[in-house]
Amino acid sequence: MSNQSIQTDLCIVGAGPVGLFAVFEAGLLKMRCHLVDALPQVGGQLSEIYPKKPIYDIPGYPSILAGELVENLMEQIAPFKPGFTLGERVECLDKTETGYQISTSTGTKIQSKVVVIAGGLGCFEPRKPVVENLEVFEGKGVAYMVLDPEKFRNKKVVLAGGGDSALDWAIFLSDVCSELTLIHRSGSFRGAPESAEKVFDLAQAGKINLILNAEVQSLHGSTQLEGLMVREAGQESDLDIKTDFFIPLFGLTPKLGPIADWGLNIDKNAILVNTEDYSTNVEGIYAIGDINTYPGKLKLILCGFHEAALMAQSAFARVFPEQKLSFKYTTVNGVNAF
Repeated sequence: MSNQSIQTDLCIVGAGPVGLFAVFEAGLLKMRCHLVDALPQVGGQLSEIYPKKPIYDIPGYPSILAGELVENLMEQIAPFKPGFTLGERVECLDKTETGYQISTSTGTKIQSKVVVIAGGLGCFEPRKPVVENLEVFEGKGVAYMVLDPEKFRNKKVVLAGGGDSALDWAIFLSDVCSELTLIHRSGSFRGAPESAEKVFDLAQAGKINLILNAEVQSLHGSTQLEGLMVREAGQESDLDIKTDFFIPLFGLTPKLGPIADWGLNIDKNAILVNTEDYSTNVEGIYAIGDINTYPGKLKLILCGFHEAALMAQSAFARVFPEQKLSFKYTTVNGVNAF
């Protein structure tokens, strides 16, 4: 358990792209930020689900990889020296005389004047397929995310899934693994057509073992995963595939987690906000990005950036109640760090 205690102006719950950009907007107004995220790295969905996938609707970038966008955001906020508590889940929120105290799953306590919820779609839990012995081999060959591709270098790996994540990682890992198999229960993919085409090309070139219209039935091994049984449609006997790792990529289920108990107005797992400044019904708490909802809401990164800018202007009055905010363009003022 951690006994760490942190003081900050804004505590941002969620270190995805919108949470990161909120640091920039707050920094321009001389407000210090500390970010908390249950994931072990910054970037949220961009880092966790599709770091190698191009994004096309970021202004000024005809195309940018998700992971590269995260790197650029980190470079952009570096002058403001934000703090990070990663790999810890926010558990408790307590009102204090000066604002709020956030407590994490490991006991870290963050004293903050303002709380900004930028947790994307909330806490993520992997969707687990119904496979015999799946949980027996969790951490022993079964993983639900690809956090470090180098872990799979020169290993035998089986991926399962038909969405963007499965396709993207199949393409990327085809040059990493000694043997890579992609299993999908259908004959066609749900992911981007160009990614599906690349996977078919790699399969034709012998870089990927592609098994369609099939499902993994069971896993087997001693202390570590050694193989799995696959049932193909129309076949009488199952395939026994030897593997070091099995990674089912069936997406992540979003859940609000403890945030749901903070007294916020919630509609269908999203937090209702005032579009004037993206404040919630609880004084001193804001919600920006995919986790909020309002009439006309679009779940786009660029919309979250806009919400972060307006939130910061409003939060300034709470952090510096005696000061008058004078809005100035960065083209005039530049980026003045602390």
